[in-house]
Amino acid sequence: MKASSGNTLSEFAAGARDTIPMMVGAAPFGVIFGTLVTASPLNLWHGQLMSLAVFAGSAQFIAVGLIAGHASFAVIWATTFIVNLRHILYSATLGPYVAHLPARWRWTLGALMTDEVFAVVYAHYQKRPAGQTGPYYFLGSGVAMYLNWQLWTLAGLLFGAAFPGLQSLGLDFAMVATFIAIVVPQLVAMRFVAASLAAGVLSFAWQGWPYKLGLLAAVLAGVAVGMILTMIETRPRTQERPQ
Repeated sequence: MKASSGNTLSEFAAGARDTIPMMVGAAPFGVIFGTLVTASPLNLWHGQLMSLAVFAGSAQFIAVGLIAGHASFAVIWATTFIVNLRHILYSATLGPYVAHLPARWRWTLGALMTDEVFAVVYAHYQKRPAGQTGPYYFLGSGVAMYLNWQLWTLAGLLFGAAFPGLQSLGLDFAMVATFIAIVVPQLVAMRFVAASLAAGVLSFAWQGWPYKLGLLAAVLAGVAVGMILTMIETRPRTQERPQ
């Protein structure tokens, strides 16, 4: 049964509404990105085009820094690719909830997925059986975050030159707070806590690795810890033999 237009609109609006706290956290991040572009070799329209086409804050920050350092295209591509590999984990997590959707929907929703959108949508989908969720809540969350990112990128591009020290004011901590808000609600079991601690400790220890490879390795280690603990918890216990 197809969803009515009323249900479609309400689901879309609910997704956008639930994403507002994440949008607030991403706003300073977008402004700082726009400000950094004004101090880089890029033209202003390059920065806005990057937000329109790439729509990945961490990758955009890294790319601007590498461009300013005159890195080669191969290095820029490889580094941003590695940083965004975490989206494979997001996709695998949300896969069961969107597998029934047509390919055009899966591609569209995948293009709109960010860390913040994943957190909002996954919290919503967890309350519903897999395979029985429509795309409109996800779409509303993704579109809201996309428009929010474009707005604050533009604000940074237009007004960043007037505040050259903006990136040094500590506003980037807003993104750290946003990631804390993403991770903490997911820590509902010991295996999740262990996986998060392993990834966090190792990412700090390996932060000196080139091209953010330490971050990727820490993520993989955290996933491995989570999978091992999950297998241990779900392993059927052997019954004791009668004497």
